[in-house]
Amino acid sequence: MMQRLRFLLLKYTPEFILEAIRRQLKNFRRKRLAKEAAKGNGLSYQAILSILKAVGIKEGDVLLVHSSLSKIGFVEDGAKTIINALEESTGENGTILMPAFPAEGRNLDYLLANPIFDVVNTPSRMGAITEYFRTLPGTYRSIHPTDSICSRGKDADWFTSGHLNMQRPYAENSPFRRLCDRKGKILMLGTTLNGACTNLHTLEDAFDKFLYPVYMSELFTVDVLDQHGQKLTVQTFAHNPEWSAKRNADALKPMFLREGVLKEFKLGKADCMLIDAAKMLEVMKTNYLKKGVTMYTPEGGPLPNAA
Repeated sequence: MMQRLRFLLLKYTPEFILEAIRRQLKNFRRKRLAKEAAKGNGLSYQAILSILKAVGIKEGDVLLVHSSLSKIGFVEDGAKTIINALEESTGENGTILMPAFPAEGRNLDYLLANPIFDVVNTPSRMGAITEYFRTLPGTYRSIHPTDSICSRGKDADWFTSGHLNMQRPYAENSPFRRLCDRKGKILMLGTTLNGACTNLHTLEDAFDKFLYPVYMSELFTVDVLDQHGQKLTVQTFAHNPEWSAKRNADALKPMFLREGVLKEFKLGKADCMLIDAAKMLEVMKTNYLKKGVTMYTPEGGPLPNAA
């Protein structure tokens, strides 16, 4: 019931009101964190590492991490500690990826402002952990103007290198699809399916003709600067805000739990999930073709033609 109410509020509340609510919540969490820090109550590196290992993260894993530091609670040394624990748990043969999207709001609004995406200097707007991760020496970043990914570790270059000139950012050769191909995992630290699980879009881009018009028809031309400062021109589609407002991805969680796609755990104060990326895509494709299930129609809908 609460999940349905939250979905309706997100769908019908104007964006400027939602943004004001988000700011208020962030301020509340900052004050709470300050109190926890003053008391010395916080998660240590060893505590985080133990939790990550206990949930099943191991040497050689490929992890796409979505995170909300404020929802985890006070962490000793903040984002640095989280990233150190992630890198220790995956080891020298592992690879860590994080979203580094440049838009604070909708991608469509961002593109309409005619930005220049600088792969080296444009900040990530996906939270404190992602921005700290982006600025670490040796971090690679994919050259996509709206849905870029940062990566560190053994195969960081490979994961990010195929994103250039992709008009649909979640299609084959994107970091998101390559995560599935490599049997990678998605780690959700204090984030929800509806709010942050970007790999849900791999379903839409897995078919030449997806049932719903989730992209705007206009193809945007964007100037980007690569890692050498060279100016390039790329094209991309933007997600359609009308269809983005219809998303109810959290309603897919029972299906994912039933199919063994995800498991839930706690890290500090945050509700977290560990997701099998390849299995999630497989389950989504099967239920889309057989039942018309998508994050826009979680209870099922019209059946698409097999593609």
